Amino acid sequence: MKSATTFLMFQGQAHEAIEQYQQWFTDLEVIQIEYMGNSQQVAMATLQLKGLKLMVNDSVIQHNFSFTPSTSIFLECESEEEIKNLVNQIEESGQALMPLDHYGFSKKFAWIQDRLGVSWQLTYS
Repeated sequence: MKSATTFLMFQGQAHEAIEQYQQWFTDLEVIQIEYMGNSQQVAMATLQLKGLKLMVNDSVIQHNFSFTPSTSIFLECESEEEIKNLVNQIEESGQALMPLDHYGFSKKFAWIQDRLGVSWQLTYS
């Protein structure tokens, strides 16, 4: 095996997702991005967030599925302020699957599905 990478496939919202994630995560790096022709459709992009490599694209084929919340990106926050800020931003126009709270396994934990359907688990211990 050469590598393992998280892959996010969108259906026309990849560019929008990348811009949104850059706002939420100031240390998100866009390593590479290619567009389809002269459009905003992402043929393929490579992102990096705290060592996590993400590949992102827009499918040219329309699918009858989107993201499932059972697959998520897990983030360990450095402070209570950081987790609160991220939860507030991601939850805006999204949905709390588990609202920010103490669940016993973490001082602060939230599971949020963003407005584009990507699921994020955030913890602060």
